[in-house]
Amino acid sequence: GRGQYGIEGFYDDILQGKTGWLAGEQNPWGFSLGILENEAQEGAELILTLEYNIQQMAESLLLKAKKNFNIEEGQILVLEPETGKILALANFPSFDLNHYREIENQEIFQNGVLQKLFEPGSVFKPIVMAAGLQEGKFTPKTTYEDKGFMEIANYTIYNYDQRVWGEQTMEQVLQKSINTGAVFAEKQVGHKKFLEYIEKFGFLEPTLVDLQGEVWSENKNLKSKRDINFATAAFGQGVEVTPLQLARAFSVIANGGKLLRPYVVEKIIQPDGKIIETEPKIQRENIISRKTANQLTTMLVSVIEEGFGKGAKIPGYYIAGKTGTAQVPFSALGIKKAGYSEKTIQSFVGFFPAFSPQFLILVKLNNPQTKTAEYSAVPIFHELAKYIIDYWQIPPDYQE
Repeated sequence: GRGQYGIEGFYDDILQGKTGWLAGEQNPWGFSLGILENEAQEGAELILTLEYNIQQMAESLLLKAKKNFNIEEGQILVLEPETGKILALANFPSFDLNHYREIENQEIFQNGVLQKLFEPGSVFKPIVMAAGLQEGKFTPKTTYEDKGFMEIANYTIYNYDQRVWGEQTMEQVLQKSINTGAVFAEKQVGHKKFLEYIEKFGFLEPTLVDLQGEVWSENKNLKSKRDINFATAAFGQGVEVTPLQLARAFSVIANGGKLLRPYVVEKIIQPDGKIIETEPKIQRENIISRKTANQLTTMLVSVIEEGFGKGAKIPGYYIAGKTGTAQVPFSALGIKKAGYSEKTIQSFVGFFPAFSPQFLILVKLNNPQTKTAEYSAVPIFHELAKYIIDYWQIPPDYQE
């Protein structure tokens, strides 16, 4: 009789209503002879922010990802970056709500968008870029010399596939997702300031979404101030986030510097008919300036136009986004062993229209049978973004 899960769990107190009862003696036939002691009251009704057609499309794309890439798990999240309103929240594997008692694997009941942590990989690189641009430590055109690796204390950090890129700009670091470039950027920012921005972007706290059971990481390893921890955090390894935290952080870039509380209930209709509408809640302002947001958005558009995110391109529209392919640590698999496994989590976060964003999409796939997110998460983003553009009839940014 009590809400145990998700929306019903979070809003149980207002959904419950009040039970009514009669008090008094009963006649021989079992009918009460008493009077109404307490009148029953209906609970409130909730109107959700979820958009049915987008939600259905997101769920179907995860089923398609299982078929095409044999994913072990996946999540798709769609939200409005200006408000925090969640339009779609899809998980795979899922379950039939009418037959939930038949589920044997209880882990399926976990909502991976807000109840499972993961190391994001290169999709985290825009955070260190935001810090450096905002603090004036570099510009999008600042260059450095990539040798394919970097020595940090007793560790060696390599680029993906141990590629050597030579002289590169910070914009090209995002385009080609260069690990050493992210480490270079972090060195310019400094450990203390980088940690401040990780905190400002909301990675050390819950989002406070109106769903039950949210988890988060305090990322205590960064408090140790070890150089290697900050170096790997710059390209998204050794730092833990939820998909919802990551989407909320990208919204800061999209909306010009505001950290917003994400939400799934748009209206509450009280038993007396009074309607309470959810107002967007700004949790933190001026994380980055509008100028920095525009610079970073331009860099993220270049990822789509010239970099590894080309598969997300939709003719006529500017799309900003970033790929991520992260190795999964053995510890996350329940294996008591240091280091990383061969499994990957492949993701893509993007928003559009880039310079006046209406939608932000996050796609996260656990261990798809592809080499990188360029071949898995990116095409799924493309298909969903194209669907939304057509469905909402969003006018193009330019003519081909």
